[in-house]
Amino acid sequence: MSNILSNRILSRRTVLRGLGTALALPWLEAMMPRSARAAAAGKPPVRMAFIHVPNGIVTRRLQDGKVLNAAWTPEGRLDWRPGQGGVLLPAWTPEAAGALPRQLPSLLDPLADFRDDFSIITGLANAPGRAGLGHGPAQGAYTTCARPNRTTGNDYRAGTSVDQVAANHLGDRTRLPSLQVGKEDPGAIEGYMSSLSWRDATTPLPLIANPRNVFDRLFATDSGRAGAQREAERSSILDFIREEAGSLQTNLGANDRRKLDEYFTSIRDIEQRIERNARMPVAAPPGGFAVPDAKAQFNWAEHVRLLGDLMTLAFQTDTTRICTFVFANEFSGASYPYAGINDSHHHVSHHGDKADHIAATARINLHMLEQFAYLLRKLKETKEGEGTLLDNCMISYGSGNSDGNGHTKSNLPVLLAGRGGDSLQPGRHVRFAEETPLANLWLSMLDRFGTKTGSFGDSTGRLSGL
Repeated sequence: MSNILSNRILSRRTVLRGLGTALALPWLEAMMPRSARAAAAGKPPVRMAFIHVPNGIVTRRLQDGKVLNAAWTPEGRLDWRPGQGGVLLPAWTPEAAGALPRQLPSLLDPLADFRDDFSIITGLANAPGRAGLGHGPAQGAYTTCARPNRTTGNDYRAGTSVDQVAANHLGDRTRLPSLQVGKEDPGAIEGYMSSLSWRDATTPLPLIANPRNVFDRLFATDSGRAGAQREAERSSILDFIREEAGSLQTNLGANDRRKLDEYFTSIRDIEQRIERNARMPVAAPPGGFAVPDAKAQFNWAEHVRLLGDLMTLAFQTDTTRICTFVFANEFSGASYPYAGINDSHHHVSHHGDKADHIAATARINLHMLEQFAYLLRKLKETKEGEGTLLDNCMISYGSGNSDGNGHTKSNLPVLLAGRGGDSLQPGRHVRFAEETPLANLWLSMLDRFGTKTGSFGDSTGRLSGL
């Protein structure tokens, strides 16, 4: 351990080292500068993340002239059924721009506790995604805002994604320039539908799906040797840095010692959950039909939350400030029997204005928003400086299709959470003119991240009022 204390200020880049392990530290009071002159340097950094969900989101309430009523079932699930009219909240969009209403639109109910922490952005479109490739451009063009090359081979071409523009400018300030995670392995699905990050126009960056691999990516420094030894010995990463951690804690105040104890506890909790999830068997479905049972679906939810916890740790320790998170690959045909959905997500998203298919899609949307709410809670519960980690984040959540039925790229469903280090004013519905480029939002986020660039994708300018 080097540069532990200098004039009683702990370096932000301090790491605890052990066998093949480098454990970064969370934000501590000891890292705060002592003089007003250095105060600006002690401000927590801004982080950015881009979360994509597949197959569109239910944003309409009128289908063939019939109103879809939102109602709660006895099991506590949102149900959609044909109604007889009346004044109803839309599924996603508030009736008016401005401060979010106390009662959020029904589809956003999982985010009720975070009404003051996110904004709904409407009016955005992604014209480059209208490339005639079905689901491919929905994800392939989402963070690049570049028209994907139409191909049936492997000659993929899109553009440098917004996260990689940021990583190219500021990624050298952290150990990992950026992080790419997702629930589903890319497998055989084509490149446009499995990656959000593009290093350049022809190089999609693969995501990491296995939580243990993400953990070792964050904390192992010796080609996985530490992870292999920990696995063999069933030991914790904390065992390898115990001596340096004890030395550090003797030089910290009571608040920092408590925060460090909480940090170590969270790391051990994640390790145990990874181990438990890895050991849990998944039964083979009868006849080869790929409908996961309830236990497997619990693994799915735990898997997504583990990835969210790991992203939180990566931000908390300043291991990286940039992340893309794919909840499920575009074109995903996953089913969710524990949520009452036994059919394929992709299948029901092509609803053909059938109320039962729209209801199934809405319930899947709700389930994914529940995972997003879990992530926001973790970020908000993580204290940093005088605020929270969420205060210093910009987290976008959305889909490259608005309506999965028609692969629509207009009026995209986009949420923006966090305060971006006081550069954002959440808690509002921000409405822009129809067909405002999605690239304008990404360009505006790059500005707030400290990446100054003249344009991005098909941008036409910055967005005001965020």
